[in-house]
Amino acid sequence: MTVIRAADARRTETPGGVMTTFASPTQGADGRSLWRVEAKPGVAGPLHDFDVEQVWSWLDGTATVELGEESFAVAAGDTVVMPARTPRRVTAGPDAGYTAVVTAGAGARAMSADGADLGTPPWIA
Repeated sequence: MTVIRAADARRTETPGGVMTTFASPTQGADGRSLWRVEAKPGVAGPLHDFDVEQVWSWLDGTATVELGEESFAVAAGDTVVMPARTPRRVTAGPDAGYTAVVTAGAGARAMSADGADLGTPPWIA
């Protein structure tokens, strides 16, 4: 068993918000990564993809999720299962942004909208 203390959670800041890694291969987990996303109001993430399924659960705020050819409005309490190899973009609600907890398979690799390999983001590694 591995205990990862709050003080050991890794924090990654981007222009759109903050990702806090709770568990990942470099933080005691073998098969999964788990992190929190805190997005600033109105910020749209890039259109991108992943090679593994991700599960997002919203804790606070609202967002619009573009997933493949569909678009969904989500709010606190909602969960979205994002299949592998399906382009996605998450846009934070304009008033308060959002907070979500996300999990994905360890070593998940991101891809740009044109399919270029972007590697494993630091909050998943």
